[in-house]
Amino acid sequence: MKKIIMSMYCLFICLIANAHLGQDSLQNLCQLKQELKKVFPHNRTINLVFHGHSVPSGYWANQEVHTLDSYPYILLGLLKKEYPKAVINIIVTAIGGEHAEKGEARFLNDVLPHRPDLVFIDYALNDLGLGLARANVAWDQMISYAKSNGTPLVLLTPSPDQRQDMNNPENMLSQHARQIRKLARMNGLPIADSYAAFETVFRTEGTIAPLMSHVNHPNRLGHELIANEIFKHLKR
Repeated sequence: MKKIIMSMYCLFICLIANAHLGQDSLQNLCQLKQELKKVFPHNRTINLVFHGHSVPSGYWANQEVHTLDSYPYILLGLLKKEYPKAVINIIVTAIGGEHAEKGEARFLNDVLPHRPDLVFIDYALNDLGLGLARANVAWDQMISYAKSNGTPLVLLTPSPDQRQDMNNPENMLSQHARQIRKLARMNGLPIADSYAAFETVFRTEGTIAPLMSHVNHPNRLGHELIANEIFKHLKR
């Protein structure tokens, strides 16, 4: 009885903390947290899938791939501290250089067969060349695929490209970030607002250079910033 009461209490707290989300997304996150808390032999493997481009893949400068310094694996470290008895499988389906249209074309075959408990979509940085309209269609289609499959999603706004002027709120990357926020609102989905987090650093420090390994690839500190934005949705 105590376990049931505690479980109901935790679910209530989760619902309050995420009241801005749609009902399905809210229930999905709360249920996932409950799964992460379970202990052997009642637990199971939790599959987290990261779909996107070179940033979740772990690319830095000079084509070096720093897998363990990328935000999917930094997030894993945060989650293991929070849920030490959970079995968590990090699956990266991201491909360097890819934009949302290519990601959408792969979604059914490369993402959903992993039976993900949660999918993270991160394409906006490479959608600059695609344009807002085409990117919107591709993101919307991936959201539709996931919803049809009953797969929970978290949308990510972009990490920075230092060629985009962060002093200008109308720079193209800012516009893509706003479009993703709108998609999240329209679909009642959680969002990890990486771009807003980097903007906060820029406004405070006047530069984001210490967080970057390359013109448009974060370093370990930058990836930690992104991981922390995601972790907000998954901590107890």
